[in-house]
Amino acid sequence: MEVIPAFAVPVCHARLANCERLNRELGQLFLARETQEYRNPTPSHTPQPEMFESRFDLFTWPEPSIQELRQFVLESVFRVAMAASETAREEFARLHLNNHTWFHITRPTGFFVAHNHALASWSAVYCVKSGDDQAGKARGGLLRLFDTRVGADAFLDPGNQRLRQPFVVGDLDLQLEAGQLIVFPSYLFHEVTPYYGTDVRITVASNCWFTT
Repeated sequence: MEVIPAFAVPVCHARLANCERLNRELGQLFLARETQEYRNPTPSHTPQPEMFESRFDLFTWPEPSIQELRQFVLESVFRVAMAASETAREEFARLHLNNHTWFHITRPTGFFVAHNHALASWSAVYCVKSGDDQAGKARGGLLRLFDTRVGADAFLDPGNQRLRQPFVVGDLDLQLEAGQLIVFPSYLFHEVTPYYGTDVRITVASNCWFTT
């Protein structure tokens, strides 16, 4: 008998080593550009005052810190997509990776509603600053990836309540830390839960798609 993960979703966790200097430069740059000039003029959701969303052209900025982050994020997306594909590495390496990339600055009680990205194949979230973390107090701001198997937990009994990975049922809650990158398929619905820290939370998000 063979048991296979028939409906598995690839999710990549990566970390940028020695990211302190880069994150400091990025944080200073983003806070300085938290202005109307750099705000996304056509948000897909009603913007809240506690959440700033930039334009989607972040990786076209010439600043060295932006280009350093661009290399890490897009290289990671490329590697994840290639690892999950049956396409030959030589053929995959000839593909062109396109992106829309932006930054979020979140202040206390800020959140982002559940959504996905129908016009991309892979999405990524990089944490520049996680916000403060008071001992014994949850700060929220979780990146929540929703389980795609709707109704999988409709009936629970002792035979299916303690399934092992990759069969366990339930959403994936991620408390991102500075330097952490998450890459996942863009079809996956996700949200950011309300953030309750006292410092700002800063992330960079990217939607990617490949062309020949």
